[in-house]
Amino acid sequence: MSSGAPSSARAEVRHAAHRAEANPAFETLARAGFAADGIVHVLIGVLAIVVAFGGEGETDQSGALLTIAGAPLGFVVLWVAALALAALGVWQLLDGILVHRDSPSRTWGARLIEWGKAAVFFALAVVAAAVAVGARPDLDGTVRDASRGVLVVPGGPIVLGLVGVAIGAGGVGFAVIGLRRRFLRLLSLPSGRAGSIVTGIAVFGYVAKGLALLAVGVLLVVAAVKVEPGDTGGPDAALDGLISLPLGPLLCGAIGAGLIAYGVFLVLSARYRRL
Repeated sequence: MSSGAPSSARAEVRHAAHRAEANPAFETLARAGFAADGIVHVLIGVLAIVVAFGGEGETDQSGALLTIAGAPLGFVVLWVAALALAALGVWQLLDGILVHRDSPSRTWGARLIEWGKAAVFFALAVVAAAVAVGARPDLDGTVRDASRGVLVVPGGPIVLGLVGVAIGAGGVGFAVIGLRRRFLRLLSLPSGRAGSIVTGIAVFGYVAKGLALLAVGVLLVVAAVKVEPGDTGGPDAALDGLISLPLGPLLCGAIGAGLIAYGVFLVLSARYRRL
């Protein structure tokens, strides 16, 4: 095989990715994925506020999707959301192929970030489709079962603790992105008051999303230190833990409001995101 064959294959893959991203129908569906993700976050935020003030609900993606399923024609909305989220996942995969930085290490770092986003969107698409056909996923139970499996193997608590630290660091990263307004480079916002309003919503939303992820990371680290899988969980368990703290309901209510803001920002991203 000639030495130029691998380069030719890479060029063909990049060309195919460019062609796919240039398809108007595909771009529209990918943008709809942002809107679908935004609606899910808005519902999570609403559920968090309800729970913060004494109500009941699952304050995670599965809870939000089950809420949609309970609405008239909810299963249709879920199938549309699943398709749009899957399209957005494919778009992120293609972005990972096409991304380029000033060094190979930075290029691969950017690719892994894009492909990580793709994995999140694919997972949410699968959950939406599962709920559409009648499943009732339990994110907290899944996390606890996975943590229990990790903790029983040699070095498991260290692994679980590192996962918790990584999730907590991701939460801090979300907050930093919001506070430093790094998301602006991804958008084409209108000038004037409208752009300022979108920016303010995004800052609030990014910080709240970061705090929610940080709470999940702390839960995992605590479980790793205590070697107790029952202390782990997803966003639902994290908010339950926060509510038990002094002023916890107010903090959870504020996070819920922030998640609503983040969801609104994602819906607006369907219009203003550079793709």
